[in-house]
Amino acid sequence: MTSAGTSSVRPYRGIEAAERLSGRRNRLLAAGLDLLGAEIPEELTVRGICRRAGLAARYFYESFADKDEFVSAVFDWVVDDLAAATAAAVAAVPAGKQTRAGMATIVRTIAGDARIGRLLFSTQLANAVVVRKRVESTALFAMLSGQHVGAVLRVPENDRIRAAAYFVVGGVGQTISAWLAGQVRLSPEQLVDQLASLLDRLADPNLYCG
Repeated sequence: MTSAGTSSVRPYRGIEAAERLSGRRNRLLAAGLDLLGAEIPEELTVRGICRRAGLAARYFYESFADKDEFVSAVFDWVVDDLAAATAAAVAAVPAGKQTRAGMATIVRTIAGDARIGRLLFSTQLANAVVVRKRVESTALFAMLSGQHVGAVLRVPENDRIRAAAYFVVGGVGQTISAWLAGQVRLSPEQLVDQLASLLDRLADPNLYCG
């Protein structure tokens, strides 16, 4: 007789247990993005998440301890994908075009999938974990932005660079939030042009010395 523990790791229809687990986790994450990034967010429940994912509730707990851990994982999953795409776009162009390439990737991604924009920037989404993760990601992106500015301008990292980095990250986030809410009525390309033009004006090395 085979024990329950042993049968849980046996291949099923040729698919290994780890692959099945990963597939279920990805379905849950996608369901989380659907729910958290909805135009009108609803109360998040394990039952609702699993119903959206088309999975039994027991599968939620094989990947996540609770809803807070789940929401955090959804946020990180989305941010990691966007950050990787943005980094790749920036690395693919000369230094003078990197700001626009980065902004274009972010804006076009959000324009193509409004769920991402609402999860990362919408003021209508008041989930406590999302609010905390946004603060954490602001600090992270400010640090990365500051490192990028210092490397491009060949200026040692200092508090002026850090101040500008927080200004950039916060300003871009607030602008995209207003754009999503219809308070800024620009096409995606116009928004990219506007943001890139504003950020390019911060490329003066004299702003970061003294």
